[in-house]
Amino acid sequence: MAQSTQPRFVSLLTKATLALVLAGGRGSRLMQLTQWRAKPAVPFGGKFRIIDFPLSNCINSGIRRVGVITQYKAHSLIRHLQRGWSFLHGEFGEEIELMPASQRIEESWYRGTADAVYQNLDIIRSHRPDYVLVLAGDHIYKMDYGKMLVDHVSSRADVTIGTVEVSVAEATGLGTMTVDGSGRVTSFAEKSPAPAPLAGAPGRTLASMGIYVFGADFLYEALARTLSPDTTHDFGRDLIPALVQSDKVVAHRFAESAVGTRPGQPPYWRDVGTVDAYWEANMDLVSVLPDLNLYDSSWPIWTYQEQVPPAKFVLDQDGRRGMATDSLVAGGTIVSGSTIRRSLLFTTVHTRSYSEIEDSVILPNVTIGRHCRLRRAIVDKLCDIPEGTIVGEDAEADARRFYRTERGITVITPEMLGQQVHHAG
Repeated sequence: MAQSTQPRFVSLLTKATLALVLAGGRGSRLMQLTQWRAKPAVPFGGKFRIIDFPLSNCINSGIRRVGVITQYKAHSLIRHLQRGWSFLHGEFGEEIELMPASQRIEESWYRGTADAVYQNLDIIRSHRPDYVLVLAGDHIYKMDYGKMLVDHVSSRADVTIGTVEVSVAEATGLGTMTVDGSGRVTSFAEKSPAPAPLAGAPGRTLASMGIYVFGADFLYEALARTLSPDTTHDFGRDLIPALVQSDKVVAHRFAESAVGTRPGQPPYWRDVGTVDAYWEANMDLVSVLPDLNLYDSSWPIWTYQEQVPPAKFVLDQDGRRGMATDSLVAGGTIVSGSTIRRSLLFTTVHTRSYSEIEDSVILPNVTIGRHCRLRRAIVDKLCDIPEGTIVGEDAEADARRFYRTERGITVITPEMLGQQVHHAG
């Protein structure tokens, strides 16, 4: 695939910025996939974790000071960051710093996204940033944050919000806004049942990406001014709507800073907060020309590189041929006499003879027995799928044994199979 030729906006602005990745949410809409792990730690794309995308955007944008704010089920997330993100050099002012809910300012856990930042203000001040970039830790996209910082400074904004155009139907779970001709935000509503449409595009609306740029001094003052006891202490519900009324809040269009967008295609941004959305985003990657380009060496996605052997395909007999088509297969995987179609197999998966896997996402360290047929399934880590298991052909049978969405995606976990495993996420 073609490499990106877009210039990066690495500058004194990016070097003077501290990024804060909000990675403490429960992720309950991902159902059993977040039973043992935080949502940003959920595996994605064959070898990555969801949090690798905003972190890689930071590194590629020239932002080398990053705080990751954690809370719920953070063990596997912390372990992943320690293994895969320890290459920065603190002596050069580069680091990824963990910020758990340690009750430094108040004797309470984080009550919302804004409170998570507020309770770490002493740590944030110790970095002495000029700008603070607040990021959600659970979205899939490639973005040059430097361009957003340039827009923030040139427009003399108090707050700049990263925005993306989405359909009105899919925006009901997001923050949406209206803007004037100069890009200034005139209204903001979190998860409105009736998002305001864009002018001239009645079926589209402008949604928040959960990305905010603040001048550091303004952020300190704004948090103290707006987080009263009767609020939910959240950026989207409380802080941003209040600032829209009293300060200059500007919208930055994602299309201006997206990386690797193919000509004629909208920029790629996915909220993978539901089982269906998570399955779809992984399935995007197995298409011939996926909208998300993972092969662009000029904007790499960094992650923990597990030391495993190459993927292996064995046996070549009629009905027992190890093969995969229109699929991604990670290292350490052995496809033994089974057929894989339009699927994504993570690290160290073993599929045995006479089995068929179609339109499925198989997470790491899974074994699939003989004579299995899996269709439109998500198989969680450490599952040992028994011989003869059939999923995706009988909706009622699937729903009795596993979790099945209304759109027919079936989630399988070790617990659903009656298997006891030691989870590390």
